[in-house]
Amino acid sequence: MSMTRNTLCGRHVAVTRPVGQADSLCEAIAARGGIPVCFPVLAIGAVDGARLDDIATRLDQFDLAFFVSPNAVQHALTPILARRAWPQRVVVATVGKGSERALAAFGFRSVVAPASGFDSESVLALPEFRPEAVRGRRIVIFRGDGGRDLLGETLREHGADVEYVSCYRRFQPDQDPAPLLDLARRGALDAITLTSSEGVAKLVAIVGAEGLRLLCPVPIFAPHSRIAAHARAAGFVRVVETGPGDEGLIRALESHF
Repeated sequence: MSMTRNTLCGRHVAVTRPVGQADSLCEAIAARGGIPVCFPVLAIGAVDGARLDDIATRLDQFDLAFFVSPNAVQHALTPILARRAWPQRVVVATVGKGSERALAAFGFRSVVAPASGFDSESVLALPEFRPEAVRGRRIVIFRGDGGRDLLGETLREHGADVEYVSCYRRFQPDQDPAPLLDLARRGALDAITLTSSEGVAKLVAIVGAEGLRLLCPVPIFAPHSRIAAHARAAGFVRVVETGPGDEGLIRALESHF
């Protein structure tokens, strides 16, 4: 991401990503003179490892493994690769540059992923996921608990044998909304970034009805149309749909301010 100094000078920007996943965006905001306000609305935790142990023993039976997010990469591959080497015949696929970087950190250099687009629809448009390519193939999808089902359901409709593996759980952290709401009350909260649809619901739950009234006028920056739609439905009145990833969010923030 290119460096542009002071384009966010003095702007308080709330970053709602989970702890451990917000650093790069916070650093990019600070590098432009902004003031990142870390306010995680989701927390990520491990799940019972029995299911992953089972998959590790059966991994050679699959033709393709799909990882829905960097969290899925981290929470699936850490225990699996501690037990065994990855089978060369099993193709690895994902969506999003963050997930590609996470896979690269584990040594995966040849990864099937869309060059543009950051959702299930983009994955399904790839040649490797077209009906004729997946028919009769065995596919494992590593995801969090309660993830979106579009990808797996569509692959099953196209004749693939699909297994889901929940390798991490998402939950609402014990978060005190007072510092964020105090900024909003003083008119000092300039923007809120929301990077998942679930995060929209969790933010609303954390701040409550009175808090939502304070936050509603604050511009929301969301890197996907689905997230933006959830934010509008929740009552936020100024929602900016951005490009994908940190770069898309930063560009939109710079353009707005």
